[in-house]
Amino acid sequence: MLTLEQLKYPIGDFVYGREYTLTDTDGHIKVMEELPALLKALTANLNDEELDTPYRQGGWTVRQVVHHMAESHIQMFTRIRFALTEQNPAIKGYDEGAWAQLPDHSLPIKPSLQILDGVHQRMVYLFRSLDEASLKKTYYHGGYQKSFEIQEVIALYAWHSEHHYQHILQALGRR
Repeated sequence: MLTLEQLKYPIGDFVYGREYTLTDTDGHIKVMEELPALLKALTANLNDEELDTPYRQGGWTVRQVVHHMAESHIQMFTRIRFALTEQNPAIKGYDEGAWAQLPDHSLPIKPSLQILDGVHQRMVYLFRSLDEASLKKTYYHGGYQKSFEIQEVIALYAWHSEHHYQHILQALGRR
């Protein structure tokens, strides 16, 4: 039987502060390039009962996870765009748990899958165009009281993509 920690973090927790090579970053970008198609295929034939199944007791439902991924990845893409065009801009965090309780989280997942597809196409194109100096640019996150390099944020969201993909597999009993 899996522990609560294993259920929450099926691929382990993200490790901040690592150094990444350009090869690492290429791999992270590839994960984000592939996510929309994988997620669409995984959720293609799910009924409402399956979509409303939590990945663990007290956890989000498949539907909430998909909507969260769209919201979170929009936030990340916007933050990186600020970092590329401003000097260490301060970005605002958001209460993802509160957002997951808003009424639009009961919508079908198709709009969020479409958002993910479009945002990921844009981010992959942008990220592949960045040189090493651009990857070292930062934004300041007040919630964490620290600055994050774009290269680390790309790694974080590759992890985030796989992390929540595994949550959906858990909910569907396929893990």
